Amino acid sequence: MRHVAGAPGAPDGCYDADVVILSLGRVEETVAAIGSALGQKGVSRHVFIVDQGSLPETLVRLSAAVAGRTDATLIALGGNHGVAGGRNRGAALGHGRVIVGLDNDAEFAGPGTLARAVAALDCDPPLAAVGCRIVVHATDADDLSSWGYPVSLLPRAGEAFDAATFVGAGHAIRRAAWNACGGYDEALFFCWEEFDFCLRAIQQGWRVRYRGDLVIRHKVSPEQRIAWSGRRWFYYVRNRIYIARKWGCSWPSLAPRIGDGLRGLAHFIAGLHL
Repeated sequence: MRHVAGAPGAPDGCYDADVVILSLGRVEETVAAIGSALGQKGVSRHVFIVDQGSLPETLVRLSAAVAGRTDATLIALGGNHGVAGGRNRGAALGHGRVIVGLDNDAEFAGPGTLARAVAALDCDPPLAAVGCRIVVHATDADDLSSWGYPVSLLPRAGEAFDAATFVGAGHAIRRAAWNACGGYDEALFFCWEEFDFCLRAIQQGWRVRYRGDLVIRHKVSPEQRIAWSGRRWFYYVRNRIYIARKWGCSWPSLAPRIGDGLRGLAHFIAGLHL
């Protein structure tokens, strides 16, 4: 782990939130995400940008975005530790009482979003985490690719309800719950790490809540479908089975899920040859 630019670390004393942004390419989007986080008002916060192997020229651009700032830190890990590993390392850099995850192609919808996310946790002590409403940046329509809840709840996208997970593109976690649950399981690398964390939090007596009034604008690219490579499909299927086994599901009970995953992967591979 190497300090690249910005403040050497989190400020001394108490403050509200650490905002963790993972970086790997997508420099224009990442710079915009950093600017969105730095533009949040009514809350004390430190922004950590955790780079996981971007090209040197990308690091130069990211360095310029935080140069001379005392409220942001750019760290280079030198390699890709995955979403779970990267966010674990980013969270460990700070000590704000709330840990906020923001995708590097996403932005807070307004300058008060972060403050309201922190307030949502402050006013509900048993709440471990809140998931934000993710909308398409260009249209403000709900981002269906980032809807991690039952489809039947889509008409309530602007409301609030208890949930068993949150979507990683934009969320806030109480640090006390994070510490109690041990953060993300790094064996997951990518996909389902939020669900696994929430299961452990709920088991310990915490609650998770979706808040449709906390909006994150997500830059969904036309290339998103292509980005779902065979490797990503592997993690999608493998991790869901891994979590089920962690929670005591038998192999026979998992047979339908394994079959669905293999069929999905087969359709993906077939599509590459069309």
